[in-house]
Amino acid sequence: MATYKDPTFEERTALARQAREKALAKLAAKPALDPAVVAERKAAQQAREQAAAEKSATKKAAILQAKADKVAAAEAAAAAAVVPVASEEELKAARDAKYAARKKRKG
Repeated sequence: MATYKDPTFEERTALARQAREKALAKLAAKPALDPAVVAERKAAQQAREQAAAEKSATKKAAILQAKADKVAAAEAAAAAAVVPVASEEELKAARDAKYAARKKRKG
């Protein structure tokens, strides 16, 4: 049985050169792309990019609208939460009514 023999530098470079030449020959044998196919691919790519841009714009508009709605709801809640401040006379009248009710219950 033969043992493994390390390839020399010249053998490795020759193998690399052969592999490179084989790859180049394969690439050269490949037919050129049809201009119609290239144009069709470009049109499809542009259509995909335009659809993605429209989708992004729609999403951004929806986010901005949601933020505006949230701000409007917060402002409405803040406006509804404002409690009217009672005047001194109203406070005194409420206190007097409470005292009168307590006195009536006891007496």
